[in-house]
Amino acid sequence: MLRQIIGQAKKHPSLIPLFVFIGAGGTGAALYVMRLALFNPDVSWDRKNNPEPWNKLGPNDQYKFYSVNVDYSKLKKEGPDF
Repeated sequence: MLRQIIGQAKKHPSLIPLFVFIGAGGTGAALYVMRLALFNPDVSWDRKNNPEPWNKLGPNDQYKFYSVNVDYSKLKKEGPDF
């Protein structure tokens, strides 16, 4: 398959940016899915030792990828402890 892509790139050099951007998009999507699977508090990989990992998050823990106007270090806890 890689040989076929290289052959097409040699015949049609204008396809090289397309291959680069498609590859970068696929790599970015795969990395984002890995980040969600490993660091999102909604995903529980160890149900015996940590069945509800979202309850161990404090109010100042940032788990979103990007937040626009929220400073998580200044937030206070408003709910009960579980």
